[in-house]
Amino acid sequence: MSTANATDCHVHVYEPERFPLKQQIATASWSDYRQHVQQPLGLERAVLVQPTGYGFDNACLLDALAQAGGAARGIAVVSPETPWSELLRLHEQGVRGVRFMMVPGAGGVLSWDALETISSRIAELGWVINLQLDGRDLPEYEARLQALPSRLSIDHIGKFLEPVPVTHPGFKALLRLLDGGNSWVKVSAPYETSKVGAPLYDDVSVLAKALVEAHPERCLWASNWPHPGRNPRPDDGAMLELLSHWTNDAGVRQRILVDNPATLYGFGG
Repeated sequence: MSTANATDCHVHVYEPERFPLKQQIATASWSDYRQHVQQPLGLERAVLVQPTGYGFDNACLLDALAQAGGAARGIAVVSPETPWSELLRLHEQGVRGVRFMMVPGAGGVLSWDALETISSRIAELGWVINLQLDGRDLPEYEARLQALPSRLSIDHIGKFLEPVPVTHPGFKALLRLLDGGNSWVKVSAPYETSKVGAPLYDDVSVLAKALVEAHPERCLWASNWPHPGRNPRPDDGAMLELLSHWTNDAGVRQRILVDNPATLYGFGG
């Protein structure tokens, strides 16, 4: 499915020897990703997401962005008190958003209390709030998320920790967020929540199909490489092929892989 400027919108980079981590984790460098995922799959752009283990220390992320040149953008983690000068420095190095990891027990360092403050500060830069939560909680936060001044993207098909039907209040809330015109969703990593499993992850794929059908202009694709915590790791090629299962429209796949991420993350061309 090689497509010019195709973008992988959720990649993690770990280099524990150069940028120490508290927990033991295998190296997953930018060069590893380029060699084993990006080039074999015909992808050209990537969005690097700050791993939770690095907390507020974005050094590894920025190093990988420098290696990638203009071919990558970054999602960092910053505090509400981060100076404007530092936000500008991060912007110049390719950062385009801030990560909120709100899945219970996942190790996120930002709290819900910081959401509006950070959103208001990054809106002028055109950055995005990158949010991961249990989609079943979306009705509780929907009004706050709709009111954010910055852009918003939601990870992994809503990350419903228990797969839900399309009639579930949480999924309806997700659709309403996309209706609002300032939110995006990653149709990615169905293996993280599926109960039926490979190859098609039907209990989660039904949600991905519904999202793509309802809002093709708001969907993004991502590998979630190197698939933290998964052993064995899912096949990256199979993850990309799922997009063809979710839509047989080549024009829609072009929007999801190229046009939508170019708009959201500020890729040129």
